[in-house]
Amino acid sequence: MFNSLLAEYKTPFGAVAAGEELSLRFALPAGDGRTPELLLYRAGQALPLLRLPMTPSADGYRLRYTPAEPGLYYYGFRLSDGTLLHRAPDGSADYGEGPLWQLTVYDKNYSVPQKFAGQVMYQIFPDRFCSSGRPKPGVPADRRLHRDWQEEPQSVPDADGVFRCNDYFGGDLAGITQKLPELAALGVRVLYLNPIFEAHSNHRYNTADYLRIDPLLGDEQDFVTLCRKAHEREIKIILDGVFNHTGSDSLYFNKEGRYGPGGAYRDKNSPYRSWYCWKDADADQYESWWGFTTLPKLNSRDAGWREFLCGENGIVRHWLRLGADGWRLDVVDEYPDELVKMIRAAARAEKPDAIIIGEVWEDASCKEAYGEQRQYLMGQELDSTMNYPLRTAILDFLLRGDGAAFRRRLLELLEHTPRPCWDVMMNLLSSHDVPRAITVLGGTLMEHRDRDWQRAHNTLTVAQYYRGRQLFMLGTLMTMTLPGMPCIYYGDEAGLVGYADPFNRGTYPWGREDTGLRECIRQMAGLRNGHSALSTGGLEPLACAAGMAAWRRKDENGSFVICVNPGDSPLPLPDAAKYGETVFTVGRAEERRLEGESAVIRRIR
Repeated sequence: MFNSLLAEYKTPFGAVAAGEELSLRFALPAGDGRTPELLLYRAGQALPLLRLPMTPSADGYRLRYTPAEPGLYYYGFRLSDGTLLHRAPDGSADYGEGPLWQLTVYDKNYSVPQKFAGQVMYQIFPDRFCSSGRPKPGVPADRRLHRDWQEEPQSVPDADGVFRCNDYFGGDLAGITQKLPELAALGVRVLYLNPIFEAHSNHRYNTADYLRIDPLLGDEQDFVTLCRKAHEREIKIILDGVFNHTGSDSLYFNKEGRYGPGGAYRDKNSPYRSWYCWKDADADQYESWWGFTTLPKLNSRDAGWREFLCGENGIVRHWLRLGADGWRLDVVDEYPDELVKMIRAAARAEKPDAIIIGEVWEDASCKEAYGEQRQYLMGQELDSTMNYPLRTAILDFLLRGDGAAFRRRLLELLEHTPRPCWDVMMNLLSSHDVPRAITVLGGTLMEHRDRDWQRAHNTLTVAQYYRGRQLFMLGTLMTMTLPGMPCIYYGDEAGLVGYADPFNRGTYPWGREDTGLRECIRQMAGLRNGHSALSTGGLEPLACAAGMAAWRRKDENGSFVICVNPGDSPLPLPDAAKYGETVFTVGRAEERRLEGESAVIRRIR
C-alpha cells in the first residue's frame, strides 16, 4: 500500500529541502472503496498540522506536497472509514496506531564543505599517540609522567580514593607532525584531535585556557607547524571544542587558586563571573556538568562569553585563523540552538569551508534535549555528527548477523538525514568514549560492568583477539564503503584493544603494530580514496538476510557491489556471476588462514 523507502511510493527518498516538491503514492487492494488522506504533524504537536486528501489515479492515490518551512514533521494515513495506518519497521504501512513516518525538512540553502565529503578521518587522543622525544620542562607537581610508553594508563584511584586522570605519557603535537607521512600513507585525509588546550587532566576536557596550547603538547607555533605540514599532505585538522563548561582549575574560574587571586570563583568582580551559572552567587554555589564540581557550567547566554567564543577574535575564529579546518563540539546537546548557530556562523565567517561536527549519540535529525526539539540538521547549525547510531547498527550486525535488521536501521538513518549531510557524517567504530571495536567484537561484552571488572578482562586471549580482529576488518570495510567519513580511532588499525576509559586510551604501539591489520585497512582506504563511487556515490541496498548484508555504490565513474558476511558459512553472493572483477576480498582469518570469503567488493564497471 505504501513504503517510504521505495521510489514507487515516495520521491524523493528521505528528507527534503523546504520548497522541494514531495510526491506520495498510496495503493489499496482492488475493490476497496475507501479513500486515503495524509495526516501531517509538526514534531511535538498532538493534532495534525494538515489533513490532505489524496487524488485517485490509475495506480492508486497520489499527492504532491511542497513543505514551505524547515522543521521536523511526521506523517501517517487515515482511510475514509477512520482506519489509521502507521509505519512498520521496514518502512511499509500497517494498520492501527503506532509510529509515524518521519519527514525531515531542511533549509534549501543547506550546504556542507565538500572538501570533507567522503574523506577518511583519523581520531587522535594527543597524549597517547606519539611523543616527539622533546624534554617536558615545568611539569606541574600534580601531574605524573609515565617512564615507559608501553605501560597501561592508570586505572585505580589515588591514595585518597580520587581518580584524577593525572597520569601522562608525553604525546605531543610535534609527535603527530612527525607521523604525518605514515598517516597520509594510511589514506587519512582528516585528523580529529581530542582537546589540545591547557587543562589539568590527561583528557583535557576541563579547559583551563582556551587560547593556549597545553605546554605538555607544545606551543602555538607547534600547532601552526602541524597544520601547515598537514595541509601540504592534503590532510585537514579538526579541533575539539569544549564550550559547555571549563575546569574549576582554570584561568576563568580558578577555584583551586592556581591562577592567582582572580577568577570567577574567587573574585565576585571578576570579568568572568557572569560567564558561569550560579545557584547561589552569594554562597558561591554553582552549576556543574552532570554534578562534577570540577566542571563548572558556562552560561551560554552571557554576552561576554559569547563574544569571547564567537567574536572576530574569539576562540572559534582564532584557531581557524591559525590553521584549523573545523570544530567538533563536545556535548552539543547542552548548548542552546542559538549558540550552535553562532558558532557555525563565526566559523564560516573566518573560513567558508570550515566544518562543524556535533557530539550527538542519538539520531541527530530528531534529537530532543531538555524538552526541546533540536534543530541540528536543518541547515543553520551542524554539518555532521558522530554517527553512533550507525556504529551500533554495524556492531550489532557483526555480532548477530541479522542483515535485514542492519538494512532497516541503515535506511532509516539515511531517510532521516538531509542528503547534504550524508557524505560528511562521522562514521566510527571506536572512540575515546566507548570500548575499542576489537574488544567489543572479540571479548566478553562489558554490559555496564565496573572498572575493576574491565581491568581484569582487558587482555584478550589469542582466539578472542583474532575473532575481534577479523570482525573489525569487516566493520571497517563497511564504514569504508558506506556514505560518510569513515573514522579510524588511533591504534585500532594497529590492533589496540581496551574496554572503556581509561582502557580505550592506551598508547599507540609503535614498533609493535599488527602490520597485517594495518595493511588491510590501508588497502581499504586506498580503494575508497581511489574511486568516487565508494566515497560519494549513491547507495542501493541489495540482498540483506541472515548472515549477510550487501549494497551497491555507484556514480558516473563506476559501480561496486559490497557483500559482507560475519558468519562462518560461505558467503552467498547475490547474482555473483554478473559482477565481474574481484577488487578486494577479506577472508576469515581468526584461525590464521583464509577459508572462503567473508567479504568481497566486486567492480561492475
